[in-house]
Amino acid sequence: MTTDKDTQKVVLITGASSGIGEATARLLAHQGLRVVLGARRTDRLEAIAAEIRSKGGEAEYRTLDVTNLEDMQAFVEFAQDKFGRLDVVVNNAGLMPLSKLEVLKIDEWNRMIDVNIRGVLHGIAAALPLFKQQRSGQFVNLSSIGGHNVYPTAAVYCATKFAVWAISEGLRQESTDIRVTVISPGVTETELASTITDAEAAKWVEGFREAMIPADAIARAIAFAIEQPADVDVNEIIVRPIGQMS
Repeated sequence: MTTDKDTQKVVLITGASSGIGEATARLLAHQGLRVVLGARRTDRLEAIAAEIRSKGGEAEYRTLDVTNLEDMQAFVEFAQDKFGRLDVVVNNAGLMPLSKLEVLKIDEWNRMIDVNIRGVLHGIAAALPLFKQQRSGQFVNLSSIGGHNVYPTAAVYCATKFAVWAISEGLRQESTDIRVTVISPGVTETELASTITDAEAAKWVEGFREAMIPADAIARAIAFAIEQPADVDVNEIIVRPIGQMS
């Protein structure tokens, strides 16, 4: 006999300690899904999970470094151990330390490549064998409007987000039984801008962020993609503030 618990999807979310990841965890838990939160800031995860539980939701959490494949694999195993299944992986963790190429902030370039590209690949590598085995599953990968356009100071960041789209599209074409969704947010209230160390880039972004949408707007887009019937694959959603030109 199946129970409601047997049909409640289990969703693994990286970068869940703030911004879009946190908003997504809260919304999905409110909708009755079971969420597993991962990020480096365990204290934030603990607080978010506790609040979700206090409101009747189901949430677990684990410290996670998406740049480490073994850590990501352990995160997937943790979700299975806690809930007995895994249905969706939201690859949300990301960095955005913008700067002009001529500034040569090579360490920051490498950090973006590690988190924004390798982190997504590790999320796919960790869950894909399970999804293939069960012949179902969904990856929701966070790209950006920076995955569609290139902006001054954002060449490397945009490159990483173009890569997220390309990886996702390749996975979609290779998969007949796994759903793949790319979410591309416009200017959104998150902590991404706090990773910028270059003064010129920070000033440019400050003007760019005069009109922002809340992280919950992106969470609703993610929820929409997840809640579709099993034979419906929402491939890409772009969500911008009204009036954002590019």
